Amino acid sequence: MAHAHGHSVEDYLEAIYFLVSPIGEYQPAEGSPANAARVAEMLGVSRAAVGEMLKRLGSDGLLKRDGGRELVFTDEGRERAEQVVRNHRIIERFLTDFLGYSAAGAHEHADELGDAFNADMIERMNERLGFPDRCPHGWPIAPEQERAENADLQALSELATGDRCEIMRLVEHDGDLLHWYYDEGFVPGAELAVLDVQPAAGHLKVALGRGRDTSERVIAEKAARGLIVRARAA
Repeated sequence: MAHAHGHSVEDYLEAIYFLVSPIGEYQPAEGSPANAARVAEMLGVSRAAVGEMLKRLGSDGLLKRDGGRELVFTDEGRERAEQVVRNHRIIERFLTDFLGYSAAGAHEHADELGDAFNADMIERMNERLGFPDRCPHGWPIAPEQERAENADLQALSELATGDRCEIMRLVEHDGDLLHWYYDEGFVPGAELAVLDVQPAAGHLKVALGRGRDTSERVIAEKAARGLIVRARAA
C-alpha cells in the first residue's frame, strides 16, 4: 500500500475510525468533531498532508463530507476501516501471546506491521490464537461487539466523586500515554473509585484496586479521558 508522508491509507482509515466512533480512542476536552485538524493531531502530520490524503480517500469512494468540514465514511469506507482496526487488534494479540511483546510495545509494532499481512495470514493468526474476544488493551476484536458495548461505557473523566468503575479499554493513539497506563497499573480489568475531582487543576484523585491492594493515585484529565470504563454500583 502506498504511503503519504510516512502514513498509509490504513493509518488514516484507522485514525478516522476512532474519531467518528461513539467511544473513540481519545476525545479532546472541547469535544470537536472528526475533521482534518484532529486527524493531523492523531497522526502527527501537517494539515496539508492530511488534506492530500483525504482527497485521495474521497476519490476512492471511502470518504465523504457531511456538508461541512466533518469527515464521514461511505459504507465501503466504514467496512474497510473496521477491517483495518480488526486486523490491528489480532496482530497485537499475536505479538503479545506468541512473541512475548509487552502490551504497550505490541501496539507500536502492530502499526508497523499492518501492511505486511494479507487477509489469509490474519485469519490464520486469529485461528491460532483461538479466536480471542479482545486485543491486549481491552478493545473487542469484532467491530459489532465494540458498538454493542459502547452504550454502557464512558471515559473516566466523565465520572463524579464517589463513583466506582472498572477499566474496560485503554487509548492507543498516544504511545507514551499507553506506556504510562501500564507502568501505573491502569489496565483493563482494574477497579477504580473516584475520590476527588478537581476540574480547575485538571486532575482527579482515584483509588486503584481493592482491599489491601488499594492505592491512591492522581491522574491528569487528559489521561482520564483515555481510560474507557464501565460504571459500577457504589
